[in-house]
Amino acid sequence: MELLDNLALGFSVAFLVQNVLYCFVGVLLGTAVGVLPGIGPTATVALLLPITFSFEPVTALIMLAGIYYGAQYGGSTTAILINVPGESSSAVTALDGHEMARQGRAGAALATAAVGSFIAGTVATVALAVAAPPLARVALKFGPAEYFSLVLFGLIVSIALARGTALKALAMIALGVLLGTVGQDIYTGTPRFVFGQRELYGGIDFVSVAVGMFGVAEILRNLENEQTRAAVISKVRNLWPTREDRRRIVGPILRGTGLGAALGVLPGGGHVLASFTSYALEKRISKRPQEFGRGAIEGVAGPESANNAAAQTSFIPLLTLGLPAHPVMALMVGAFIVHGITPGPNVLTDEPALFWGLIASMWIGNVLLLLLNLPLVGFWVRMLRIPYQVLFPMIILFAAIGTYSLGFNAYDVYAIAFFGILGYTLIKCGCEPAPLLLGFVLGPLLEENLRRALIISRGDASVFLTRPISAVLLALAVAALVLAVLPTIHKRREVVFAEDE
Repeated sequence: MELLDNLALGFSVAFLVQNVLYCFVGVLLGTAVGVLPGIGPTATVALLLPITFSFEPVTALIMLAGIYYGAQYGGSTTAILINVPGESSSAVTALDGHEMARQGRAGAALATAAVGSFIAGTVATVALAVAAPPLARVALKFGPAEYFSLVLFGLIVSIALARGTALKALAMIALGVLLGTVGQDIYTGTPRFVFGQRELYGGIDFVSVAVGMFGVAEILRNLENEQTRAAVISKVRNLWPTREDRRRIVGPILRGTGLGAALGVLPGGGHVLASFTSYALEKRISKRPQEFGRGAIEGVAGPESANNAAAQTSFIPLLTLGLPAHPVMALMVGAFIVHGITPGPNVLTDEPALFWGLIASMWIGNVLLLLLNLPLVGFWVRMLRIPYQVLFPMIILFAAIGTYSLGFNAYDVYAIAFFGILGYTLIKCGCEPAPLLLGFVLGPLLEENLRRALIISRGDASVFLTRPISAVLLALAVAALVLAVLPTIHKRREVVFAEDE
């Protein structure tokens, strides 16, 4: 009964006119950036973060969340129609989805992706509503030692799931943690790494780092590799799958939903890993494995369900523990903080309307996405014809204006340019910026809990090993680090992310 009362509170918040409106705006923008290759939800959320500061907290978070899970829907459209995944997790959908389109079955592929995504999103939202409260209550019992070990475990697991070598991912996390220490010491007020710059005494602005590293850097990379993309498919017909198709997609949708819901909580690229793992599973258990890569509808249903379920459950560690599972969730942490809310288990008790309103809005968003995607297929494909040299300068202009408007300080705009160039340089060196952002967000939390634990224990470092939960988390962190550097695991990571490159 308590769960039903909480959901009733959530829907009463989510169905407010302004929240439904901004949920619609969020999923619409998310679908658009999912369709347009090279922009992605991380860059979009980073670029739009300044605009949301004048919103009510729940409204801002509903819109930003809609952008993220909306992009998972949109990425499948171009993957199926023109073999260009708009979002990394949709890369595997292109393998069979585009083959179906070439065979004149684009409508069935698009409908399968949309229905599978809706079912997975709905089930994952229920899982989020059921799992989040008990997990939050457990997290309230965590002390500084447990939180330090938990944050460390999250950072190590993100190394194991990052693309590229484990050493580069570790270096990016270390750089992110280092950037997070810039400013005044949290206990003594002593300036650290400010180099005499007054603007750095308050630390490096999160929005400048996010917009630069993911917005500007990604734009520079795409301008370098600009390609002309044109739709190669005529009008889509027969949007509803046949009876045989419906029989074949039930199992993959259910398996993909379960797999995605479980993998979505993992730090790193859980939604990408979920879609590739689902495809591999469906191919292995299929009675017709030879059809995969040649238009097997299971190769669309499973991965699309998996990545959308993972997109929803990735909110579980954010809402219950205050830990971001990947870069978009790190940006959501920033959104919480700038609205004066500390993400973590206290959100459930201190801000129940926000907590349950955000969860309820995800179901509304999934309904809106189902209604948006299929009727507007032609519109999404025409968006691909917008020249990059027109689209990207406008994006940078609005990002600079939005960031400047936060504090009316030109230094923030210079910081965007600096981190944009730094992010582009790191990409060219084969380093993924995502672990850097996770390190930047979690670094201060790591430091604060380390020092609090040592102060409480009067400098006794064994406190991290004598407290059972902390010891277990540290053991898991060590195991994850060992797995990340093992040659066999490294090769499997390369295979998993090969399509994403």
